[in-house]
Amino acid sequence: MQKPLEVTFRDVERTDDLIDLIENEVEKLEKVHHNLIGGNLAVEKPHKHANSGSPYRVRLEIEAPGSPEIVVIRKPRNGKMHEDLPVVIREVFSKTRRRLKKVVEKQRGETKVHPQQQAGAVVSKLFPEEGYGFLRTVEGREIFFHKNSVLHDDFDRLEIGTGVSFAEEMGQKGLQASTVRIEDKPGSRMGPQGKTELGEFEPEE
Repeated sequence: MQKPLEVTFRDVERTDDLIDLIENEVEKLEKVHHNLIGGNLAVEKPHKHANSGSPYRVRLEIEAPGSPEIVVIRKPRNGKMHEDLPVVIREVFSKTRRRLKKVVEKQRGETKVHPQQQAGAVVSKLFPEEGYGFLRTVEGREIFFHKNSVLHDDFDRLEIGTGVSFAEEMGQKGLQASTVRIEDKPGSRMGPQGKTELGEFEPEE
């Protein structure tokens, strides 16, 4: 995750075993989606004297690029069999993984619909006079790039929606593209100004 998961406990003892369990479950989420932004996990026991069922309430919120926030809530429930807290936490993370897999599958499907995104990113913002712009990746991340990072002096060929491949590195103000290469995808054609015309796709706001 780009930001560590925020975990809060209310009327529940914070133990090393629970923290280890949560960290392991977060790793499983990251295997499903490699660019999670962050999230929150709240664990509480609103019914202190419940004798059966599950007395725990667990709420997990996960933020993934290019997707609405995923929220999974497991409320206290009555029943003959008592459910331990680790079981409830695993259930919440398991449901979250299933929903996250659907997000990834949808994003991959959108990549097939929009061939220009197969280049890795599209130009989403461009400031020619200032000499920089921003790329939007398939996962929805926004990456800064400078004109000096564009290979073959092709900065002037860029336009909003141009498909590119890129490599990124950590700069003074965060992640940025260290190299940007224009990709002439199959089916695209060269316009009169030497720019690659990629159809009518318009990046999302």
